[in-house]
Amino acid sequence: MKGFILLVLGISLLHTASAAIHTLKNFYTAASGDISFPEFIIVGLVDNTPYLYFDSNTKTAVPKTEWMKKSVGADYWDSMTQIGIGAHQTFKANIQVAKDRFNESKSTGVHVVQNMYGCEWDDEAGVTEGFDQYGYDGEDFLAFDLKTKTWIAPKPQAVITKLKWDSNMAWKEQKKNYLTQECIEWLKKYVDYGKSTLMRTVPPSVSLLQKTPSSPVTCHATGFYPSDVMVSWQKDGQDHHEDVEYGETLPNDDGTFQKSIRLTVTPEEWKNSKYQCVVQVKGLKEDFIKVLTDSDATNIVPIIGGVVALLLLIVAAVVGVVIWKKKSKKGFVPTSTSDTDSDNSGRAAQMT
Repeated sequence: MKGFILLVLGISLLHTASAAIHTLKNFYTAASGDISFPEFIIVGLVDNTPYLYFDSNTKTAVPKTEWMKKSVGADYWDSMTQIGIGAHQTFKANIQVAKDRFNESKSTGVHVVQNMYGCEWDDEAGVTEGFDQYGYDGEDFLAFDLKTKTWIAPKPQAVITKLKWDSNMAWKEQKKNYLTQECIEWLKKYVDYGKSTLMRTVPPSVSLLQKTPSSPVTCHATGFYPSDVMVSWQKDGQDHHEDVEYGETLPNDDGTFQKSIRLTVTPEEWKNSKYQCVVQVKGLKEDFIKVLTDSDATNIVPIIGGVVALLLLIVAAVVGVVIWKKKSKKGFVPTSTSDTDSDNSGRAAQMT
């Protein structure tokens, strides 16, 4: 399937607690076809840290952090479980609707519908933002415009749903209220619950890796927190962008992050110039620098591909699968009613 990727918590412009910009995001992902993972998954994230998980195999919402285990009671998880069970059926129907719209109703391949929604809060400026987006097979399908309270349909196949959803004025007003107010209230609660974890800073471990002496040199930074990081190559003290390939920021299974950047350079070039990798982590004043020297030419690390593969398995197990090809800083969350963060504005909306 075109555009099929694993969610790496790398929806670009990642923000963390130390950056003063906080995000609350949930991902609802439904898949059909020959798949080796649950056909429906919900993952909730606070500042890009998973705090909630539900899938259609276990049919149970569970906490993904110790601070969520300690901060909310059984009623919260029971409510989230019921939301997940209901949303599973709705999203199964939505996949079929999308397949019909794209004339793929008889397709036996893998197809995915995903919803991302939630909010963002700048705790210094007080600025807030809300977002709600749908995607199908790696492409944007629908997005809610808070200013106009209308749905945007970037593809003609989504216009039928746009017209239906735009006609429900009460639901749109509830959605705006949730995204701009209730979601922010829950985001502030979650940040307070997890502040000892979300506010921490952890320095990276930086290595230079190669598969063979003639392959590109990979600068690999890992074990850092928060996720807001800059990894770059310099040549003779100046930023160097030529023949450089930038990787995504990926999560480790211990809650920290990793990121790689590849430089294609010949041994002759690095002997004549000084190349170094520079890693800057938000909240840490120190820059972490690794200089490329002759000794790195013999530091062949053929297992780097296996390391990445293992990481992706971890990500798949913890977060699930998404198919958003276009990078976005947006995400999503269920609506608050009473003492649980559930959506009374029609979270699992049908596309029919």
